[in-house]
Amino acid sequence: MHEQFPTGIGRREVLAGAAGAVAGLGLLGLTPAAAVPAQVPKFTAPADRHVRVLVTGDAGTGTRTQWAVADAARAFHAREPFALAVGLGDNIYESGPDGPDDSQFATKFEDPNTGLDFPWAMVLGNHDTSAVFPGDGGWLARGNHEVAYHAKSARWWMPSRYYSVRVPEENPVVEFFVLDINPLAAYIPPLLDPYWAVDGPYMNEQRAWLDGALAASTAPWKIACTHQPYLSNGPHGDAGNYEGLPIEPLNGVHAKRFFEDHVLGKVSLLLSGHDHTLQVLEPTPASKGTRQIVSGASAKTGSGHGSAGGAAHPALFDAQNELGFMVLDLTADAVRLRVVTVDVATGTGTEVFDRRLG
Repeated sequence: MHEQFPTGIGRREVLAGAAGAVAGLGLLGLTPAAAVPAQVPKFTAPADRHVRVLVTGDAGTGTRTQWAVADAARAFHAREPFALAVGLGDNIYESGPDGPDDSQFATKFEDPNTGLDFPWAMVLGNHDTSAVFPGDGGWLARGNHEVAYHAKSARWWMPSRYYSVRVPEENPVVEFFVLDINPLAAYIPPLLDPYWAVDGPYMNEQRAWLDGALAASTAPWKIACTHQPYLSNGPHGDAGNYEGLPIEPLNGVHAKRFFEDHVLGKVSLLLSGHDHTLQVLEPTPASKGTRQIVSGASAKTGSGHGSAGGAAHPALFDAQNELGFMVLDLTADAVRLRVVTVDVATGTGTEVFDRRLG
């Protein structure tokens, strides 16, 4: 493991100064930590040619709002069962777990998701890798605790910091590429450890793996999953202009380059969280036909202040102040996307968007 212990610097100073193999699921992308084998029986995804996916993000608060969204997801699952879920990061607020046995895994993941008994493909977020202040992304090795938890949970699927999931395993309808771009977007950049550097071993290995895995994939639908988005109309804004900051690297310029060089034009959809919003953005010339979707409202909502960088990308749907989740239905020749907003007082979900995307 490569540990980082940055000096005592606060969020204000940083920003101001910078301005066991499971049937039906694939285990790809062994990082230097190697894939973690399961020590418990894992929930499995069905081998159906119709794959229904629960898309959540930024959920791990353990609060009433997370429970309300989970209640609505449970009701949806009872009507139309999910095959698996994708959790788009910030899984353990506010600062990540202290180890694989941390009780926060129970209070902020297992308990709220009781009855949602299928694999949850989890993405690492900046709050999962905090060092000095919540969400600084300054202790990247902290994310390895969430990888280790893969061995202990029937639901939690994170055998490595980046990996892919094929459903079904043979002749897949969809392949999800779960990526870790936290080294490229941390508020405390990894300046003191070359392992996590922009062109260090970790990111170079991830780039090489992703290029090869995308080229080898036979799935008609290839979907990338990250915490930080490429485009967003929400408060964090676009990669290359995160937080409206003009100074590299805090503006996410390296994340922008990663997306443009290795992701865009190679996947149909890019699923991200980070902004606590529900956005279905239109593809742009810069995104090379890839559609950005932001689903980060599974426990928190946006500030209502709009994008820090003033972005206003065309959108099929854009809710900045609603709790909720999304549902993807995939067959070999079509993708259907639904957005469900949730009433926190009752835990009732309402379908507010329903569109065939392909």
